Parts: sequence; C-alpha cells; structure tokens
Amino acid sequence: MDWQPSCSFELLRLRARMLQKIRQFFADRLVLEVETPLLCHAIGTDPHLNFFSTECTSLKQQALFLQTSPEFAMKRLLAAGCGSIYQICKAFRNGEAGRYHNPEFTLLEWYRVGFDLSQLMDEAEELITALFGESMALQPTQRISYQALFQQVTGLNPLLFSYEEYASYAQNNDLIDAVSLCGQDHSSWLDFIFSHQIQPNLAPNTLWLIFGYPACLPSLAKVNVDNPLIVERAELFINGVELGNGYYELSDAKEQARRFDKEIASRQAINRPAVTRDDRLLAALEAGLPDCSGIAIGLDRILMLLSHSPAIDEVLAFSISRA
Repeated sequence: MDWQPSCSFELLRLRARMLQKIRQFFADRLVLEVETPLLCHAIGTDPHLNFFSTECTSLKQQALFLQTSPEFAMKRLLAAGCGSIYQICKAFRNGEAGRYHNPEFTLLEWYRVGFDLSQLMDEAEELITALFGESMALQPTQRISYQALFQQVTGLNPLLFSYEEYASYAQNNDLIDAVSLCGQDHSSWLDFIFSHQIQPNLAPNTLWLIFGYPACLPSLAKVNVDNPLIVERAELFINGVELGNGYYELSDAKEQARRFDKEIASRQAINRPAVTRDDRLLAALEAGLPDCSGIAIGLDRILMLLSHSPAIDEVLAFSISRA
C-alpha cells in the first residue's frame, strides 16, 4: 500500500504561501473570513454536477449532502447582514477525477457587497496578479464578452440558437459527436463548442476574463438589465484552464425558485439523482440579499499553474487514490 504523499514538501510550502497571500489580500480590504457547514440538508440543483450524500443517525437518518460549493450558506450570512466575506474550504463533487479534477478540492469563494460584475472582475484580476507575482509572468489581461469571443472564433451568434447553423459548423470543423450529444439543446451546444474550439485556444500565459454569458447559461447570475439575452456572469481562464466562475448575484427569490425547478426537471430528464430546492436559501433571498457580486476559484488549479504541474494529483498532499 502506497502511504506516502502525492506531492513534494516544496508543493506543500508553496500552498501555504499561497493561502497566506490570499488571507493577507482580503485582510487588507477588510473582507471577513468565515466558515460555513460543508455537510448540509440541501444541495445545488445543477444537472451537470453529482454530489456525495450520507445519513445522520442523530437526526433520525435524515439525508445530508457534502457541498459542491459553500455558496448557499454564505448567501444566508450575507442576507443576515454580515457584509463582504470570503471562505477557503473543501468542496466535493462526485465522479470528478482526472487531470484537473479531484472529488475533494480546495475552493476560495468570496462575496463583495455593493460590487457589480466589473468591480468583481477588477478585484479577481488584482488577486490573480498578486498570487502569480514573478513566478509566472502573465501577459496583459484580456477582458472580452462571451458573445464577441464566440463570434470571433466560430462566426456563430451564441445568443440566438439555430440548430442548422450550429450543426453545419460542427460538420465543417470535425466535431463529429456534437449533433448526437447536443441535439436541440442550446446550452449543450455552447458548452461543447466553447470547450472544444475556444477554451483550448485562448492565448497562453494570459488571464482571460470572459463576461456576459448567454441567458441559457444563467447559473446564479442576474439577467442584464439592458439585454435579457445576457446574464451577469464571468469566468476566469489561464492556459485553457477554467479557474473561477463569478456572478452579479441573483437576489430575486421567485426567479431563483424557478431556476431551481427548471434544473430539477433537467436532472430528472437525464436520470440524475433527485434533489430538492434549498428552502433556507430561498427564505434568505426573500428576507433580502444585499446587492453583491461573488466568485469561486479553484485553488488546486491555481497551484498547478504556479508550480507548472501537469496534473492535480501532483499538488495535493494525498490525491483520491491515496486518501
């Protein structure tokens, strides 16, 4: 049995320095560090995510879930009036293991009261720049809308779906599985084309901030007030690696409940394990979530880039195969 660590002690020291820099970054900005439960009564409804569940004997065998993100509990703190907050914690996603995935991973998530998406992207850029410092010279940051980038690379309009145009593009670019996998689902087409044609070809050693996602990929973002075909969502990439996902946060409880119901129906359609809506989050939104933006960044992936490691296993003390 292999009992030794997956990574070197130098990687452990690099991780410690990274965490110290993050905490100093937020301390300088008077952002409060918090802890929230990772074992909760509810879980997210995203049809693309699988989760870990268990039963609690002290609660008469009630089902509990390991969180894929601390988002819901942190939003409950925000609604209670805690102000801007951040958290460094473990998160869990079942079935995710590979070069960039471990079922248990380290997440940095923060929320800034009074920030819009542009201000959040500014702060994310400041943090990434501080973390990379001289260890990896980054080129000037590229900030571009999803629509502009998608059209620039593919010639397709990501806001308006045409099955014929998308299928023709797939055929002309040897994306042989696209039609069978995506069918008539606009969001599936966008994810497929973006991950195969755009993400791997982003200019290297550059922080990419891609914002203004199509409304069919809303997650937990507000709809843009000037264009209902766009939501206030942004993602961060370096060297083709997705590092973070941020939103100008949805605060409308009724709209959030509608999105939950839609995702639950999607889960049922593809035979994902059943979930229920997080009523505590909806109650918090009803009470009033302050105007805020938030983002989650995968710290193991940051460490991979900082250390030039080819796989996530090499930056973890013990990967899942040795846990």
